[in-house]
Amino acid sequence: MKRRTFIQSSTALAAAALLPGCAVRLPAGKQRLRTAHIGLGYQGAEDMKAIASHASVDVVAICDVDTKFLAAAQAKHPDARAFADYRVMLREMGDDIDAVVVATPDHTHAPASLLAMNMDKPVYCQKPLTHHVSEAREMDRVARERKLVTQMGIQVHSFYDYRLATQLIQSGIIGKVHTVRAWSPKNWGYDAPEPTTSDPVPPTLDWNLWQGTAPQRDYVEGRYHPSNWRQILDYGCGTLGDMGVHIFDTPYNALELDVPLTIVNECRPPTGYGFPENNVVTYEFPGTPHTAERLKWVWYDGPGAPADHPDLELPNGDELPDQGAVFIGENGRLLLPHFMQEPRLIVDGAYQNIDTEVASAAETLQLGTPIRNYETESPKHYHQFVDACLGRGQTSAPFSYAARLTEVILLGVIAGRFPGQTLHWNAETARFAENDANQYLEGDYREF
Repeated sequence: MKRRTFIQSSTALAAAALLPGCAVRLPAGKQRLRTAHIGLGYQGAEDMKAIASHASVDVVAICDVDTKFLAAAQAKHPDARAFADYRVMLREMGDDIDAVVVATPDHTHAPASLLAMNMDKPVYCQKPLTHHVSEAREMDRVARERKLVTQMGIQVHSFYDYRLATQLIQSGIIGKVHTVRAWSPKNWGYDAPEPTTSDPVPPTLDWNLWQGTAPQRDYVEGRYHPSNWRQILDYGCGTLGDMGVHIFDTPYNALELDVPLTIVNECRPPTGYGFPENNVVTYEFPGTPHTAERLKWVWYDGPGAPADHPDLELPNGDELPDQGAVFIGENGRLLLPHFMQEPRLIVDGAYQNIDTEVASAAETLQLGTPIRNYETESPKHYHQFVDACLGRGQTSAPFSYAARLTEVILLGVIAGRFPGQTLHWNAETARFAENDANQYLEGDYREF
């Protein structure tokens, strides 16, 4: 069924799960947050650990399609009720859950999140926010209409270096920015032929529930679950969807961008199964107060990325960081490694001392001194969500922001189906001028 049909049915299911007249929003002054966790694999386990580390959280429900992950989570939270199907969990425990954390493969982000949101549950959802552009817009709409606390799982959004870089760019340290180049050599592509074999489904895995709304496929050992699904069109969003969300985040936020005017992806021809292993995606954005009249953005991913370019040449013959971004402005360049390294200013081919500017920006943002410890820093983004649910502040990556950032990412993913062709995007209609591309804005949802 089409996405819109699923959304209608999930809304009806949510309504049926609620008792007439029950209070679904957190009451004022509530002191503790009862959380439900959908997806308990590698990232899901980390999400649950970070959320549960907040002193005001009680984990009351856990859900995974693989009993191995479910058992590991239950060992840590023995009082939580365990489920294989998130629909059953939300239906049976709707009154006992205050917020939902979604950390499934990408194709299940929107179905699970929308079901919870239509029950008025705040949602923390891993990145990229959705698998389809239409889903991102719908999640933004529902969050706004229901005034829900939301947060996308881009933990580094709250880190010192990224907030610092945002402040430096907006203070005009390199003037108006005309180009951004960003890269990751990770390879979440798959250029080999589609497998023609099938393997027995492990006894711990409910393969039907893992596939969820995605098309039915035979199970292949090591190809989909629990890893490598990012490489496959039906389930993930490639390297752009994985690392692009993190690395795009700070330049996108700092420059106050919206969605692009045009997108072109230089990559191999589509296979209909896996993402290209190498992509060079060029976006053109309308200008903002921090940019030239038009902003050019180039993304490189896959083995060997990025390609050589004068914009990426560093002083003293230094090597580029493994992953990162460079802002190119009228007065110089700002290098932002990914991650936990301070940005560096480059003017006329030489590094410039910016200690004064850094100190001023850090003081303005009340950043303090940088902490280079992911284990202690990462929970801050999660705790921000918990605190916001309890009325103690706001989130910094709500779906109103996350949906737009995700849309940008997904437009580049769609452009990979039309190598070398410039696609023209209309932000108001949420349609491409090239009609062939519009079929990829949403997907058919399998009934499961």
